[in-house]
Amino acid sequence: MSTAALRDLGVVAYEPAWRMQKTLLETRADDLIGDTFLLCEHTPVITMGKSGKKHNLLVAAEDLRRRGVDYFEVERGGDLTYHGLGQLVGYPIFKLARLREVQGFVRRMEESIIRALAHFGVEGVRRSDHPGVFVRDAKVASIGAAVRRSVTYHGFALDVCTDLSYYRLINPCGMPEVAVTNVSLAAGRDVSVAEMKRPLLDAFATVFDLKFVSQPEGADRPEGADFMSAQVS
Repeated sequence: MSTAALRDLGVVAYEPAWRMQKTLLETRADDLIGDTFLLCEHTPVITMGKSGKKHNLLVAAEDLRRRGVDYFEVERGGDLTYHGLGQLVGYPIFKLARLREVQGFVRRMEESIIRALAHFGVEGVRRSDHPGVFVRDAKVASIGAAVRRSVTYHGFALDVCTDLSYYRLINPCGMPEVAVTNVSLAAGRDVSVAEMKRPLLDAFATVFDLKFVSQPEGADRPEGADFMSAQVS
């Protein structure tokens, strides 16, 4: 069994967390640190992956600014996605032994989310044609990974109690025909991000055969970030 450092960033803007991932990637690639798992919520942001299409953004840039929604074009795979409060985001900074393990890495992230959903009586499924996890044909979790120097970054976003109205600003993942949902709707009761963390981490640890070691207080703050602390319960 391997170990991974767990950093719970709480609520954090997208850009400093993105910078933090890239810094950790380089230090992991040089074997100066071990595998690291970042967990957070983001303030509202839309990100465009490498294969994204501009027409999938359904509002003008000025409208995003007026609504307080940031926008970034990033290195991960996939099209447009939304991150916001009520969504649990995980960024595994893991070193792969071989690049051909990337697809299996994505499948294990899906399996971890499916197992965590089962804790709430929600049946999650994967689709062969598109990464992510779905509940009754509606998408509940997006996955967009990237690999550089054999190290993974970016990761998954699980809609727990997200305000789904923000998805009207985009064609999520370039799939306008696919509905989106969150865990609270699927479970038929309110589920908080805090409540989701432990089942998700337990499932992730089982599927990836690892043990999480929490970072000490203060080690998890991205430089220049304004965030609220949120602990794993």
